Amino acid sequence: MRLEKSTLKDNETIEISGSKSISNRLLILSALFENLTIENLSNAQDTELLDKALKSNAEIIDIHHAGTAMRFLTSYLSIQEGRTTILTGSDRMKQRPIQYLVDALRDLGADISYVEKEGFPPLKILGKKLEKSSVSIPANISSQFISSLMLIGSKLENGLEINLVGKITSRPYLEMTLKILRNIGISTQWEGQMIQIFPNIQTEKSSQIIKCITESDWSSASYYYSLAAIGRKCINLKSFRPHSLQGDSAIKEIYWNFFGVNTISQGSESKISLMPESSFVFPDLISLDMNDCPDIAQTLCVTATALQIPFEITGLSTLKVKETDRLIALKNELFKIGCISEITEDSIYSTKFFEPNQTTFIETYDDHRMAMSFAPFCLIKDLTIENDQVVDKSYPQFWADFAQVLD
Repeated sequence: MRLEKSTLKDNETIEISGSKSISNRLLILSALFENLTIENLSNAQDTELLDKALKSNAEIIDIHHAGTAMRFLTSYLSIQEGRTTILTGSDRMKQRPIQYLVDALRDLGADISYVEKEGFPPLKILGKKLEKSSVSIPANISSQFISSLMLIGSKLENGLEINLVGKITSRPYLEMTLKILRNIGISTQWEGQMIQIFPNIQTEKSSQIIKCITESDWSSASYYYSLAAIGRKCINLKSFRPHSLQGDSAIKEIYWNFFGVNTISQGSESKISLMPESSFVFPDLISLDMNDCPDIAQTLCVTATALQIPFEITGLSTLKVKETDRLIALKNELFKIGCISEITEDSIYSTKFFEPNQTTFIETYDDHRMAMSFAPFCLIKDLTIENDQVVDKSYPQFWADFAQVLD
């Protein structure tokens, strides 16, 4: 897709669908507890793939690029007594490690084997009753491994005690999972390195329908924060709550502190307005630990490059096991828009800004966030985005909504 250099319209309003992170958790829970209903479900491809998988009785389930679906279904299928499933995905999915989750489930008594390469999908899962109720898992890996265990915890006879070993990464995503569990009546506790999910009898036996309304997606909102920061005009977003379950709502504070974009909440309309301060003085350096919200790091780096603000971003170790190695991809594509950067195993920092070439072709590496995070740079110069349809993974309406706010 070619994006010509554009200007930002003022005061346009965009409505973003339900959070993918919340939707995926609720889909697993609605499959476990039949008295749950979900409103404002995400229209992301990942969510649709998970929904389809949960409704399928097929022996082979292919979830393509959907990493969350792979992780959540691994635990879910492990407790489906008497069912045998081959859980597979795309070539990239077969390169994404899942051993820590499989080891934890095996420790609980699950019957899971690797079909091809040890430690990676595809998996053969023989569903059975898990007798054990305590497990340890490294805390510095994907939080989705831990959330996957948490989601099935209340279905185990004695609940589940999860011992987190080492530094905890992406803590807000674990807190989100706990809050969702509590919202549907499941008792939980988190003290220090120990998470407890208690067995749920009330939700199990209740005939009362529990309605779950999914709030809109803050990671999707991040691209409009980037546009507002670069274009210095107001954008309105619906439907967002002032107090969010999502860790990516940290975008509000980050873009206020470093780019002067104020978030004005209009609770009665479930609307927020992104208002850039005209007199804001940009900082000499953005230094930030994004361990709690790594998914918005790409957006921040592109915004900083557009405004030529030096940056040092740490806490990004999980980006190496996403749809692509996002740190390498980010370094490569930032160079094309005029930023020389260096990366480590968990960080990226700028070293120099320069005038980029006239023609800029952004590769996406089959990664939806690469496409969307670089798109706002069209406020600076013409861009061509490779494989633009990759956005279907999380935000199918992105290009239509994006075009609406541009002149």
